[in-house]
Amino acid sequence: MNKSCFRHVYGPVPSRRLGRSLGIDLVPFKTCTYDCIYCQLGRTTKKTTTPKVYIPNEEVLLALAEKLRVEPKPDYIGLAGSGEPTLHAGMGDLIAGIKACTDIPVAVITNGSLLWRPEIRASLAEADLVLPSLDAGSRLTFERVNRPHPDLSFEEMTDGLLTFSHEFKGTIWLEVFLLSGINDQREEVARIATLTKGMRLDRVQLNTVSRPPAESEAHRVTPEELETVRGLFSRPCEIIAERRSQQPFRSTLSDHVTEAILALLSRRPCTLEGISEGLALPPNEVIKQVETLLDQGLLRSVRRDELVFYERSRSPKREQHSDLPGATRALD
Repeated sequence: MNKSCFRHVYGPVPSRRLGRSLGIDLVPFKTCTYDCIYCQLGRTTKKTTTPKVYIPNEEVLLALAEKLRVEPKPDYIGLAGSGEPTLHAGMGDLIAGIKACTDIPVAVITNGSLLWRPEIRASLAEADLVLPSLDAGSRLTFERVNRPHPDLSFEEMTDGLLTFSHEFKGTIWLEVFLLSGINDQREEVARIATLTKGMRLDRVQLNTVSRPPAESEAHRVTPEELETVRGLFSRPCEIIAERRSQQPFRSTLSDHVTEAILALLSRRPCTLEGISEGLALPPNEVIKQVETLLDQGLLRSVRRDELVFYERSRSPKREQHSDLPGATRALD
């Protein structure tokens, strides 16, 4: 398999919302309009509101075609990755190109910050599913949670979501990411719910921290607390549960296991179970590979509550991994 597949097209990976999603990464790591305190990828390193062609659409489509040729059919092709996908200029042409070569539905996971721009809304018109976010009901909370680019305002962002929801002909699932003691107060959630009343949404999805966040102040909200505020929304509202175990499928990555694991963990921290299911590898093989990569200093382990996640190291020094045996119990 051509290595370009691992650079821009990754997975399929297990997704709580999209089932098995074949991901497309369109912008450099942590290039975003926001710097959210809960982001699993860490702090934003390039904050911008200017779309650019970071990678030619032709290269993406070639890599996608190769992936689709050798991998089992995913549930969705997801435009998301390690930054804000609407910062990729030419998004509309890319979606058209994807739909010309496959009938797999296209989903775009976006923070929604640029939807006040007509050209951004138009670029998403041919997508099947768009999953924007709304994490605040007030300007102060917006600035605390999302830490937006200075050119972005809370009012423009919410107006953009409203306009897009009525123009877009596909399906919209709005994510509301709640953090304990920050935006989970009943008054704040009620303000968010009020903003959604005028939007055409197919569902609202409540989410909270499940992987190591960018900032230590970002704490998860309990399932009971999520259930308490769920009733504030007039739209169909669901609490996004942890992904249930799925039957593994056979992967063609056996000759590139190390590259596949490193590519996956460059984009999101995963448990051993997540790596195993995402790449369709036997758990014992994953454990062996992860131990080797830890010894080489290419990965590091991070404990979050009762789970241990693995992510790419930022420096090549050797990492301690005494948590590994305990983490394997999640595979039992």
